[in-house]
Amino acid sequence: EVQLVESGGGLVQPGGSLRLSCAVSGFTFDDYAMSWVRQAPGKGLEWVSGISWNGGNTNYADSVKGRFTISRDNAKNTVYLQMNSLKPEDTAVYYCNAARFGINYWGQGTQVTVSS
Repeated sequence: EVQLVESGGGLVQPGGSLRLSCAVSGFTFDDYAMSWVRQAPGKGLEWVSGISWNGGNTNYADSVKGRFTISRDNAKNTVYLQMNSLKPEDTAVYYCNAARFGINYWGQGTQVTVSS
């Protein structure tokens, strides 16, 4: 059974930090590129960041560049998103995604709320 389980979300003040994790099972993790995608209240899905199968390539949306860092540990079947200097507009449900040749797997999401 394919599972992607996000964790690490919560309530944080503006300027604070959070580290999201996505632990996967049920498929060969290091065959897949991984991404983080978010959905703010009342809005559509927004791609946030992606990382190649071996971590050699990373990409970020302009809205998070310089503040967020994506990484992965293939030995632990886990992808991370370190989020620093959080802003209220980062408030969203954050989903991890695994993709390979048109196959996509999604987690259930974790809520991040940035508010004073």
